Amino acid sequence: MEKIRGNGWALLPLAVFLALFVGSGIITGDFYKMPVLVAVLVAVAVALTMNRKDSLMTKVERFAKGAGHPDIIIMVIIFILAGAFSETAKGMGAVESTVNLALSVLPQSFLVVGLFIIGAFISLSMGTSTGTIAALAPIAVGISSETDIAISLAMAAVIGGAMFGDNLSIISDTTIAAVRTQQTDMRDKFKVNFFIVLPAAIITAVLLIVFTMGNQSAVSAESFNWVKILPYVGVLVAALAGMNVLAVLAGGIVFAGGIGLVDGSYTLATFTKAMTDGISGMSELVMLSILIGGMVEIIKHNGGIHFILNAMTKNITSKKGAEFGIAGLVSATNLSTANNTISIITTGPLAKNIADEYNIDKRKSASLLDIFSCSVQGLIPYGAQMLIAAEFAGVSPISIIPYAFYPILIAVFGIIAILINFPRFNTRKQHSRNMKESYSK
Repeated sequence: MEKIRGNGWALLPLAVFLALFVGSGIITGDFYKMPVLVAVLVAVAVALTMNRKDSLMTKVERFAKGAGHPDIIIMVIIFILAGAFSETAKGMGAVESTVNLALSVLPQSFLVVGLFIIGAFISLSMGTSTGTIAALAPIAVGISSETDIAISLAMAAVIGGAMFGDNLSIISDTTIAAVRTQQTDMRDKFKVNFFIVLPAAIITAVLLIVFTMGNQSAVSAESFNWVKILPYVGVLVAALAGMNVLAVLAGGIVFAGGIGLVDGSYTLATFTKAMTDGISGMSELVMLSILIGGMVEIIKHNGGIHFILNAMTKNITSKKGAEFGIAGLVSATNLSTANNTISIITTGPLAKNIADEYNIDKRKSASLLDIFSCSVQGLIPYGAQMLIAAEFAGVSPISIIPYAFYPILIAVFGIIAILINFPRFNTRKQHSRNMKESYSK
């Protein structure tokens, strides 16, 4: 296997960012002490001072290339539409009606687990965790404000459900990237992946019930208007039908605004103002995404990602060690890139080489890539999922992490699957199937 050269110093901007953003919060006990935008701007400045062989303009152009990556721009558009939809639906009374419906139907101890399950269905259908969080976060905020359920717990449930679908959906970028890089079948990867993470989903649901069982607040459900709930229903139905997330959110904006205009909640002027306010509320998140994308491109060019790849693979000596190597490889890369799809695309070819050399079934290697990238993505406080949830909730991303049961548990069960060699594959049956497929072609 060819050794990949890298440069550990290239990771310095990421270390600076984490030291400022996370470190200052730990030291002071206040994670708002250091604004995240300031922390990432300092890290970007550090990145631009590195690699003296290139001119400043060359490095700025490289930064712009990363900041303008299609994945980053699509994510930014999702954030913009999510903000507009959230504020539009809220302004015409959708949140209040939805919360009151939930309070009237579900016992309070099942409200949060309901968010987790609904989030799982939406993300399975939409194939995107950020779109799912954008759709459910306002409802989670409303439920928390009407009960004594901690907002961080409610948001963690939404993130958990979103990561469930991001990991398993057949239209998710992570699934597609894992399947393509490992040259396996979508259906086969889903089966292996599903049985590894199913116990994590079940335990997460139980934990969410336990953590909300002691909720003693006596909140009586007020009246609700079914019509005002329709924007959220429309988003859910469209998501379950497999529509593109951008079309789902854009349709939700039009639907919510149309209802508001008809029932008098909005005039045309107040409708457009609500959209503008929602978009403005996402400005920090948009800037963060662009800045982090540019910084990661510089880190990658300077050899930071290659350094991680080399460090994670040089001591592999056994099949289990190789599987742990694949898991560690994609996890460390995800910590650096803050994007699970990019981390799979980056490490996938090397993971395929490792899998081939140590006779790891390609269904297993694809599942490991997806599971551990989604686990890390659901936990890092500077990832899009945590940032968008924290933006809606008005809390620090750090406060959500202790309740992020599902992202933690899928890593735990991924490790268990490696240790007990689960699942055990019928290689003869798979070989026969591959032969049939090759003949049919």
